[in-house]
Amino acid sequence: MRTDTPWSTLPARDHLLAGAVDAAGTPVLDVVIPVHNEEKDLEPSVLRLHEHLVRTFPYAFRITVADNASTDRTPQVAARLAAQLPRVRSYRLEQKGRGRALRTVWSHSDSPVLAYMDVDLSTDLNALLPLVAPLISGHSDLAIGSRLARSSRVVRGSKREFISRAYNLVLRSSLAARFSDAQCGFKAIRREVAQRLLPMVEDTGWFFDTEMLVLAERAGLRIHEVPVDWIDDPDSSVHLVRTATEDLKGVWRVGRALAVGALPLDRLARPFGDDPRDRALSGVPRGLARQLVGFCVVGALSTLFHLALYSLFRLGVGPQIANAGALLVSALANTAANRRFTFGVRGRGGAVRHQAQGLVVFAIGLVLTSGSLAALGTASGSPSHTTELAVLIAANLAGTVLRFLLFRAWVFPERTAGRHTALVSFAEHAPAGRADDTHHELGNVR
Repeated sequence: MRTDTPWSTLPARDHLLAGAVDAAGTPVLDVVIPVHNEEKDLEPSVLRLHEHLVRTFPYAFRITVADNASTDRTPQVAARLAAQLPRVRSYRLEQKGRGRALRTVWSHSDSPVLAYMDVDLSTDLNALLPLVAPLISGHSDLAIGSRLARSSRVVRGSKREFISRAYNLVLRSSLAARFSDAQCGFKAIRREVAQRLLPMVEDTGWFFDTEMLVLAERAGLRIHEVPVDWIDDPDSSVHLVRTATEDLKGVWRVGRALAVGALPLDRLARPFGDDPRDRALSGVPRGLARQLVGFCVVGALSTLFHLALYSLFRLGVGPQIANAGALLVSALANTAANRRFTFGVRGRGGAVRHQAQGLVVFAIGLVLTSGSLAALGTASGSPSHTTELAVLIAANLAGTVLRFLLFRAWVFPERTAGRHTALVSFAEHAPAGRADDTHHELGNVR
């Protein structure tokens, strides 16, 4: 895990100015073509892409051939293209893996916009400018080509069509993904986002794309989708069964990491808007509307859970004991749910302290609800079960506002230093060598 990147949130997106970037000698766009044993298709594809960019792309660009452990003449072809065309360069990696190749090249690129496409150029190149335009303008963080958009035109066999749509269904059902096409080899990302996001991506193969998009989406980054025209390459070397198996393993791994809050996604947060007035606002609580919605949802579910437990416990004990037991169990669940979903606290750090503080809030709720039941018993002697439930609902509603204020101001306050500590802890305990692969895998640059 790299630890040399800033731990603060991402800056606001800026519109990239062509003249300023060109004057510094840095191309706006770096298009990476990851290859493995592609000596036949590499040269015509690079020449075609180069000619298209020279003719249509209004910004300075670079084409980078990322050769990952080819055993044929691919390295020689890439070196020859780099020698012939000043806007083409080649990287040689000694380990195989499309994800590894992309992470290595993107991590070392100086271009503000990074893209990649498959060597077969199955995607119509006219979609390249629409793909990167939202990133150049500062509107979006990532962009993907989608073969499953309603207006896309796709030519491919029924087997690949079925696998693609089935995989998309798996992502939507298991990881709640909202993007439509994870595996289309046609994507782009802003460099400052890549610097923060790539160290979190573990996969080095075909699941790299999916993992990157899922983490970006969960972090609240903006993903732009472009409908594409796409023609399947009948000579593709992708092993469908092996790739599908590895993808399913990746889905399980990422889903588990997200469930336990093991990823510091808050380091990918963007400020609101790019207008300086948006960043200068003072006295406005951050995320208040979202937190209120989350707190209300969790609170409603907790109330139902509390009432169900109370009814269950009431079968064997008196109302006070039943209420105390139900409130204790529901309070633990409520604190855990609000910690994760309402206030976005991830990881296990501070969980015990948060639960202890939540129990203090529970005690306040216990006083309110128990006092209400005691007052009811004094007033009516032997109230019905329905009346008891109605009083409990009223007491819970009365304590909701106070509980939210205590959670926000005391249990889960916004503490930059605490977040920094958690992120540093994540970096210190991350598997060594994963993101540092970029320093060890990089071969000769031509």
